[in-house]
Amino acid sequence: MDDVQAVSRNGEDVTIDGGAVEELSTALVGQVVTRESSDYEQARLVWNGMIDRTPALIARCMGTADVVAAVNFARAHDLLLAVRGGAHNAAGFGTCDGGMVIDLSPMRGVLVDPDEQSAWVQGGAKLIDVDRATQLFSLAVPVGVISDTGIAGLTLGGGMGHLRRKYGLTCDSLIGAEVVTADGEVVRCSEDENPELLWGLRGGGGNFGVVTGFNYRAYPVGPEVTLSFVFYPLEDAEGCLRSYREWTGEAPDEISTVVVTGVVPEAEPFSTEARGRAYLAILGMHSGAPEAGEREAQPLREFATPLVDMSGPAPYLAVQTLLDEDYPSHELRYYWKSTFVDSLGDELIGRIIEWSRTQPSPFSTVDIWQGGGQVARVPEDSGAFSGRDAPFLVNVEANWKAPADDDENVQWARGFYGDIEEFSTGTMYFNFPGRLEEGQDLLQSSFGDKYARLAKLKAQYDPKNMFRLNQNIAPQP
Repeated sequence: MDDVQAVSRNGEDVTIDGGAVEELSTALVGQVVTRESSDYEQARLVWNGMIDRTPALIARCMGTADVVAAVNFARAHDLLLAVRGGAHNAAGFGTCDGGMVIDLSPMRGVLVDPDEQSAWVQGGAKLIDVDRATQLFSLAVPVGVISDTGIAGLTLGGGMGHLRRKYGLTCDSLIGAEVVTADGEVVRCSEDENPELLWGLRGGGGNFGVVTGFNYRAYPVGPEVTLSFVFYPLEDAEGCLRSYREWTGEAPDEISTVVVTGVVPEAEPFSTEARGRAYLAILGMHSGAPEAGEREAQPLREFATPLVDMSGPAPYLAVQTLLDEDYPSHELRYYWKSTFVDSLGDELIGRIIEWSRTQPSPFSTVDIWQGGGQVARVPEDSGAFSGRDAPFLVNVEANWKAPADDDENVQWARGFYGDIEEFSTGTMYFNFPGRLEEGQDLLQSSFGDKYARLAKLKAQYDPKNMFRLNQNIAPQP
């Protein structure tokens, strides 16, 4: 192979001898992709079309042994290193310019133990892989709501989905993991083995190593659930949100909801009259008995006169893929900012509606995630995740197509976020991260007293901060 021009962790230009690259290629069952490879352009893509980076090397790993070889190579050559699971991170942490990417995407295996109600999942798996495998046994792991999302990043950042109020966050179901550390060691963790590392993986991000396998607790779900998906005109949003706020006070754990503002797509099943109109939608899923689901979700359908109502019984797998077309890979540009809020008061409602009317792109949305239920009951010290006591999460999603529109859409999201920041608990959700312009101050604010514990854990497993292209926690003994 030819020599490879790359970038070190310190930002210096380095030349990697072609023979060394050839040795890595021979050591892997998977594939080493360089800028000269025919599939380089496809291999370097990530979900967010706004992220356009050109790594020098991509190690497409087929298993844990491949990951060990790739980590050892990156350490030996002091390379800037990114780790990619599903490549779905909004901030683009799964890639880099000039460095090396450890790509887990070929590692998508899922092994379900129906008797133990658990699932072992490889680090490159996507939510659709987990859902399909567990639903064979009418089980589910609480995961997110876009099936193309990688399980690794979702879990390490917390993991909010349609089952959160009944069964908690994705990270709450994590009962064990396999991690390749910065020194190339393979470490297992569970409640009985390296429990502090398990604590850190439950919401502490990708700071501690490459997670090659996750062990999850699974729960009885489906195959049929009750979907609530009703669209109201944005003109009725104030009354709808007040009614919704009241409803959440008595909502059963079996249903988890997200309120969304946006613009009705120019597509079926929306009527010609509804298309292009600003809306407020309520999306929810009831995981219990169908009769209870229909009864307990009925109030969500009666806040005003709907533009369209798609509610009713549905397969769990269908609900899990319902939003996929709205979040295509590579086609849209995404810039998101989120914050937990301590209430959904009238003033906050007013600002959400006001800013929703000004969104520059018809693909953008504002999402209000309902908290509570099992999320709030899990002990705060069970994992690194912070924010579980907040009753709502507000996520501003700027989604658009043309690069020429970048500034307008990013400024809209930042302006929106800045205007509602006074209602924040001071904690953000790291799976909806924007670009983390606020840096360490926001990290420390979000983790609070847990930050020092995370920094100590980082020092134990990655003292030289090899894994730093993430919501980075600097190692501190």
